[in-house]
Amino acid sequence: MWTDIDPTVVATLQEFCRNPKAFYEWIRPLARLLLAAEPNPAHRALARLEQAGRLAVIVTQNIDMLHHRAGSERVLEVHGHLREATCIHCYRAWPAHAFLLRWLDDNVLPRCPECGYPLKPNVILFGEQLPAQILTQAKLAARRCGVMLVAGSSLEVFPAADLPLIALEHGAKLIVINHMSTFVDDRAEVVIRDDVAEVLPALADEVLRAGL
Repeated sequence: MWTDIDPTVVATLQEFCRNPKAFYEWIRPLARLLLAAEPNPAHRALARLEQAGRLAVIVTQNIDMLHHRAGSERVLEVHGHLREATCIHCYRAWPAHAFLLRWLDDNVLPRCPECGYPLKPNVILFGEQLPAQILTQAKLAARRCGVMLVAGSSLEVFPAADLPLIALEHGAKLIVINHMSTFVDDRAEVVIRDDVAEVLPALADEVLRAGL
């Protein structure tokens, strides 16, 4: 996403307010993919574990809403989501889907129906604070968990990457499933270098079969 674009030019709150069209032009290909995407076996496996009472909460940095679409109910989206967009002037929130489709199909910039100012998707841009209530809930979950599963994250973006450290400090065990190494691998009980879409369904099957 950043090969040809400087994020400070299109993906900060200041630049969005100055030139929202540049942001929407940049996010157009990604938005098309996200709106068309379907949950994969990893999303569905986590939903199964939650429904069986084996998974307390999902903390995600993804903005694609696929955990909800897979059936998960307790999802903490620390980097926001595309379900809603908020007016940068009157701060009223609106369902985002129809506005995004009009942008993608007809090039109509999303604007607030009340005051006409641009609508910003409820995703966290560079330089913005993470939603305080969501982050607090995520930290509380990290303190309380007995096992934390780190799935498909390289743990390079903070403060979300602090959560495994919080879990470790409070006596939790870590399981890391990721293609790349992470900075907590040497403190994890289990490290699996593989695709989460393959590993998580197998893990869910075993947990549910064994009644763990």
